[in-house]
Amino acid sequence: MRHIPNILSMFRIIIVPFFLYFYWHNNVSFIVFGFSLFLIATITDFLDGYIARKYNFQSALGEFLDPLADKALTFSAFISLPFINKELFPWWAIVIILFRDIFITLLRLWAKYRNTTMRTRMSGKFKTVIQFGFLYLILFLGAFKGYPSWLGTIAREILSNKELIYSLTIFVVIFTVYSGIEYTIKNSKLFS
Repeated sequence: MRHIPNILSMFRIIIVPFFLYFYWHNNVSFIVFGFSLFLIATITDFLDGYIARKYNFQSALGEFLDPLADKALTFSAFISLPFINKELFPWWAIVIILFRDIFITLLRLWAKYRNTTMRTRMSGKFKTVIQFGFLYLILFLGAFKGYPSWLGTIAREILSNKELIYSLTIFVVIFTVYSGIEYTIKNSKLFS
């Protein structure tokens, strides 16, 4: 029972290449299956955190695996977006989002190396909610846009509203950058 959170984190890491393989496929059924893998992976993210907190299953391996699995899943989802539409999800926006997350992760590692804790911010939690809400929506639309049914029609209709989708992308980028700046300022003691 104690190892379940770590097993779920490992499972999440293993799912990532399969998600990418299926989601980047030309076959609509494969893409939908890839999206289903993404959903399963995010459920394991919730479960491993819940189990670890409820039963106080803390370990050095878990502290390493959980954020690694989270980053692998998030990064793979973001780099999938330009394959849906390069105009709506430009690479420069994806790079900014990934750079922020890499920078804050390195800052956390630096804090751990210095035996200090990083002060968490509410903006970081909002950033995670905003990013995952955005990823669920866009990956869902991308998966079903080629579906020959009413679901495909709705997905294509929403994705064709370029102003709306591009505005959402820019909002996610801006909020991600803002939360990164706030984290950096509030933890500026780490640079002294």
